[in-house]
Amino acid sequence: MMPRFSANLGFLWSELDLPDAVRAAAKAGFDAVECHWPYDTAALDLKNALRDAGLPLLGLNTRPGDMAKAEFGLSALPGEQIRAREAIDEAVDYADQVGAEAIHVMAGKAEGAEAESAFLENLAYACARAGARTVLIEPINPYDVPGYFLQTTDHACQIIEKLGAQNLKLMFDCYHVARVEGAVLDRLKALLPVIGHIQFASVPDRAAPDHGDLDYAAVFDKIDALGWTRPIGAEYRPQGATDASLNWMTGQRPRESDKSV
Repeated sequence: MMPRFSANLGFLWSELDLPDAVRAAAKAGFDAVECHWPYDTAALDLKNALRDAGLPLLGLNTRPGDMAKAEFGLSALPGEQIRAREAIDEAVDYADQVGAEAIHVMAGKAEGAEAESAFLENLAYACARAGARTVLIEPINPYDVPGYFLQTTDHACQIIEKLGAQNLKLMFDCYHVARVEGAVLDRLKALLPVIGHIQFASVPDRAAPDHGDLDYAAVFDKIDALGWTRPIGAEYRPQGATDASLNWMTGQRPRESDKSV
């Protein structure tokens, strides 16, 4: 089976309003969409666009906090439990309204035992609030976000094991894993049981996956061989117009009979 793809609308068609970006993704042949922070869009407007486009919304992020103060998540910040849980509540409520399948709880920039305790406590809260929805945590490389609390898949797996929540999963971003750990194909195989979503972009420039240090033909083949059937997230920064960046999808589009989420 050829891979199926989800358009990350945090980067793709970012110049459009979110409902119009959903429609653009459907027109381009994507099988699903995902986003970063949709909260400035009325939930009903997004829900209607998803319905009209016939696309599922795979996930959204908790708010990053005050990015003017270089915040990039709140849930691992000691002393910020109120703000972190407000962000979790907002994400869960919005996900409920639009039908998003997963919530990525952003850790933020922190380190040490107090940060780990805060993250575990806030994740426990998020997993309980999320109900049947998946809660995702994502290691982010220190080159793009210096000081981010969660930087490696090993650390993420330790968090998942400590918490023991059935709906807590790993967001495996091939780009971030390649930048920090390498051995993306091996890591995919080893971590498959705890992976809740997979994303990708070229390495090291985070552009379309048609060049760079990581051979995505091999990556997509590996993902297929592992039995992964859900859409994988195109979370890359187009170097120009999004529509002009989609040549990598040539030959990767699935048959209509293969499309099911």
